[in-house]
Amino acid sequence: SNKRTLRTLFRPAALPPPVLSETSPSQRKLLAYHRGKEQQEMINQLLIDRALEVYYITMDETDQDETAPSVTELPSTVRKRLKILSFQEDYFFLKKCLQSNPMVPIQQQWLRSMLAMVPQSLMEGRDRQLLTEDLLKEIVRDYEKSMQRCVLRRALIKPDIEELNKMEEEAPLPSLPLGLDFSSTWHNSYITAKNQIISTLHILHPTMKTLLDFGYTAFFNFLVVDFSSCRLKGPVDCKSFKTDASLSCSKAEDEIMSRWHQRVIDLFTQSEALDGVKLDQLESFYNCVAVLMSNQLKELLQRTTEVFVKLFDPEDRSHLPLFKMDLTFDENRMEFYPSLQYLEEAILFAVDCIGQTLQNVQTIRAWLLGGTATLDAELPAHTVQWAKSTLKKCIRDNLEGPNEHFTGYVKSYGWLVDGTAEERINRFVAEQHSFDEYT
Repeated sequence: SNKRTLRTLFRPAALPPPVLSETSPSQRKLLAYHRGKEQQEMINQLLIDRALEVYYITMDETDQDETAPSVTELPSTVRKRLKILSFQEDYFFLKKCLQSNPMVPIQQQWLRSMLAMVPQSLMEGRDRQLLTEDLLKEIVRDYEKSMQRCVLRRALIKPDIEELNKMEEEAPLPSLPLGLDFSSTWHNSYITAKNQIISTLHILHPTMKTLLDFGYTAFFNFLVVDFSSCRLKGPVDCKSFKTDASLSCSKAEDEIMSRWHQRVIDLFTQSEALDGVKLDQLESFYNCVAVLMSNQLKELLQRTTEVFVKLFDPEDRSHLPLFKMDLTFDENRMEFYPSLQYLEEAILFAVDCIGQTLQNVQTIRAWLLGGTATLDAELPAHTVQWAKSTLKKCIRDNLEGPNEHFTGYVKSYGWLVDGTAEERINRFVAEQHSFDEYT
């Protein structure tokens, strides 16, 4: 008969050959226990495999007879395995049906809204257009994938089966951002915040724009100290250099006070300068004016300092100032005059002179009310430190040549002036020598 039953499918168990080695009774008993345990596990696995094969054969055959086994006759482990397989088949069948259904496509209006938020400069060019198309395709793919996963999560309950979890691993759905509430509209709060900013942020006031224009016109091409043409005048002594720096700072301060500061005062003496400013906001408004003026003065002093330091750049000596130095002999000692330390102090004096300029400029509120408050125009400490350390290094680099010349001069002729030559002459005269040696 072609009928396949459990009896015809099972093969007789093949027992291992007997152990021929000499073992003790206890060892033979322990080995027999392990063999029996392994054989039992092998038989259970064979039973499961055979039962599954019989199950599928009997499900396909229409002419079953009484000899065919029923599911109830199978062991409990086999029935549990068959139940799991049935759940898996149903789950994957339903999942395949849901995935094959068409999804709601993303609205074109959403894509246009996304593109509208990208600056136009980033949308120009053929390569950028292709990149934009690729990004839109990626957005559509992510949208369809997310929609598909959401539909599966909502419409299909995944069986709690460990084997199924191993077969189907997927990343969790993205969670909503924490701290953001999308349930209420943001437009009203945005308008409220915008009106509050306009009413309290005084930098948006038209008067501040006029004040900015005054500062840009007065300072954009102006320096408190300008030694860019100092090299064309030839060598200068350190004292004259310090005097020029001091006079230049004083002259620049007078020019700024007579032009820029006077224009600012004229601006605030007009009634239109305070349009829209409430009485209780006058103090904060004038504080904003003081901060804006302070920033303009600080920027001028900082830019002047940077330009002055750049004059001493060893890599660009086209504007390097020339200093007059003398090699002197005094009290049997050769040295430079003025000394290298004094030269360094004269150059650093210009930085201090720049930092002390425009430190007594009255605030607009103090000028109008007769107060003594002044603007904060002090150079930042880190700027002064950077300028002085950079200048010291540049001075050392630029004085390498004169130092080598001085060292070579002393080495070659120093013995003539330090008493060595005179001592040798006196010793020679005191000694007895021949006429040729005296010659």
